[in-house]
Formats: sequence, C-alpha cells, structure tokens
Amino acid sequence: MRSRGSGFESARHYLRLGAAKVILAVRSPEKGEAAKKILEDSEKRLGVIEVWQLDLSSYESVKQFASKVDSLPRVDVVLENAGISTKEFRMTEDNESTITTNVVSTFLLALLVLPKLRETSMKFNTTPHLTVVSSEVHYFTDFPEKDNANIFETMNNPKTAQMGERYEVSKLLEVFYGRELATHMKQSKAPGTVIFNLANPGLCHSELAREGDMTVKVLKFFLARTTEVGSRNFLAATVAGPESHGQFIDACRVDEVAPLVRSKVGIETQTRIWNELNEKLEKISPGILANV
Repeated sequence: MRSRGSGFESARHYLRLGAAKVILAVRSPEKGEAAKKILEDSEKRLGVIEVWQLDLSSYESVKQFASKVDSLPRVDVVLENAGISTKEFRMTEDNESTITTNVVSTFLLALLVLPKLRETSMKFNTTPHLTVVSSEVHYFTDFPEKDNANIFETMNNPKTAQMGERYEVSKLLEVFYGRELATHMKQSKAPGTVIFNLANPGLCHSELAREGDMTVKVLKFFLARTTEVGSRNFLAATVAGPESHGQFIDACRVDEVAPLVRSKVGIETQTRIWNELNEKLEKISPGILANV
C-alpha cells in the first residue's frame, strides 16, 4: 500500500469514522507497516490497524488471506482496491498478469469472503458490503476478444494480446462478472444479506498508470483528482443502500455502465464471462461456487 493511493485514503476515512479494526491488505508488508505508521500518527488511533500480506498474483496468497478473514469475529466491509496496469505481457498463474490480478484473484477473494460477510449479517443484524473497485475506462474498449470461442484463452495468447487496452478490458470483465454475481447473490437462498457493488475512483494522481504514455500523463496533469477525492466514492459505495446492489457507483451515486454491457451482445458476453471464470475459480478452489 502506498501512502498516497486511494486505498490508503480509504483507510483514513474508516479510521475517522470509528472503525474498530482496519486491515490493510498489502503485497509488501514493509510498505504496509510504513502506511500504518503514517495513519496512526495522523489520526491518533492506535491498535486499530493491522497489516496483512496479500499478493493477487498468487492464488495461494489469496486463499491464505481469505482463511485469516474467516477467523475474524465480524467483517462489515471488504473493499477490493488492488490492481495493476501494464503494457508488458507476462503470465502469472494461468493468465496474463493483468487478468490474474484484476479479475481472477479479485473474484476468487470475493467469493471466499462472502460466507463471512453473510455470517456477519446474520449474527449482528447488519448489511455488510463487498465492493470491487472498477473504473470508467470499461467504457473505452469494444472488447474484440469476445468474438472468440474461449475468451480467457484468447487473452492468454501473447501473439494477439492487445496490451494497450488490457487494463480497460480487465475493468470491463469486472463489470460483467460483478453484475452477474450480484444477480446470483440476490437469488441465493443462503441466509444473510450482503450488498455487492462496483466503484469508480475516476482519474486520480496515483501510481497505477505509471506506465502510461504521454497522453495519459497530460490528462492526469490537467484533469486528475487527488486520491483522497477518489476514495470518497469508495466510502460511498461501502455504505450505499440496497439500490446499489450490482450497480456501478460513480461520483457517490449509481451510474450507467457502458453501452456495450447493456447491449444484447453484452448480455450474452456477460453470461459467457460468468461461466468461463467460474470454471477457473472452481479449479482453483473446488466447491467455491457454493458460496454464491
């Protein structure tokens, strides 16, 4: 966790609102401890923050983290903010790295922690939130990979991978899978109510797009908001009402998803993404779909 990112600023919001425990999920424990110290020094709340290691490029790391989450007495909010943006093709686990981190591991974690969130709902008569940080950039791709028989296999081909818009595609996949997940959660007979939604931070002065070209850098210079401002939308998503379930939250309100998502082709693609990703998730963690 970086001390100027939107996740860091979100943690600050939760501390100020009196959260009993705030867990920083970080790839680098050293950076996590540094962020913890800054937050403790500025907010004067000691003994609240814990730093737990989580590497979304490793399925085993995700499963170990989820197991620790399950040991907590209650979980009211899971905010999945981690992600990468790279133009370099490389494989991690069984996918191109952007897809592993931003999509597969993100929803692996979501499904693994869902039972704990439902348990919290039942035990404490509350409505926990599961929020995945997506992005408005899901508007900016026509997702040509959707025209192939197997979408995930196509994205794993280094010869045809369009890495220039891979980040945008990963955010679109989050929207597709997230919307379908929300529908199945609503239909589930499992006890407990959990709100799932997707939050857009907008263009922020963060290090996420550090590999971006000069156009991105110019846009950020003139248009980007601070990460603190971007994190306000995360906070809004994690306290939003049932009307936000399965929705895309932008500027602290429910907003429309991209036209592609709402189209006939998009609806069909959403079902395909749901089925293909579920097949992957079931192989990674057998029985996980029962959590939905």
